[in-house]
Amino acid sequence: MKILTLESSSVSASVCVTEDTRLLAQSFQNCGMTHSATLLPMIDHVMTASRLTMDDIDAVACVTGPGSFTGIRIGVATAKGIADGKNLPCIGVSSMAGNAWNIGPLTDRLICPVMDARRSQLYNALFLFSDGTLHRLTPDRLIRMDDLKKELISYEKSVILVGDGAQMCYNNFTVSSDLDCITAPPGLIYPCAHGAAMEAHRLAQEGQLVSAAQLMPSYLRQPQAVRERLAREAGQTAQSTKKE
Repeated sequence: MKILTLESSSVSASVCVTEDTRLLAQSFQNCGMTHSATLLPMIDHVMTASRLTMDDIDAVACVTGPGSFTGIRIGVATAKGIADGKNLPCIGVSSMAGNAWNIGPLTDRLICPVMDARRSQLYNALFLFSDGTLHRLTPDRLIRMDDLKKELISYEKSVILVGDGAQMCYNNFTVSSDLDCITAPPGLIYPCAHGAAMEAHRLAQEGQLVSAAQLMPSYLRQPQAVRERLAREAGQTAQSTKKE
């Protein structure tokens, strides 16, 4: 099964084409350019490099979150447009699982993907890799750094951090702590499409494919603009109640 996979949930962006678990071509950038400017050229690059056309692709996979609201929207919209135009099925992939696949086959440590969610919170999930596959221990979630630190200590297991929040967490976790913790190597620390493609392949084998219309973002919380609007509306309601 040939899958075109898009990863745009973080500061980096990546696209790859795989055939089952074999990587055919991948493009990655982390130079500060916007995903809206990079995804389509990267798609063109990997398709050309792999000597394939969209007629050869069997499914379009996309990281649906959690992560950057803007990045996720761009990736999901691009995947939906391609899949709808070619009548292809889609596969929605967790950014946490995709990031865990980056390092999973190389370690027996507890795998801890972390992304900075702002507001003193992290996007996180926990995994173990064994018997050739990734095993999820927690759902994707929002969690405070101190709470995550306590949970990791309770596992009594060596930990490897991966994701754009890895260094930040490492700096916090290794101060006055008995936690055995390392970060992934620099070349594997950021999300990449190949990791997401490995999870997409697993999901495809389980039959977890959806239509382009059914592919939706998974933000875990409301975008900031929505939160601010609701806060304003709540404030206006409170003021009206006081006047009454």
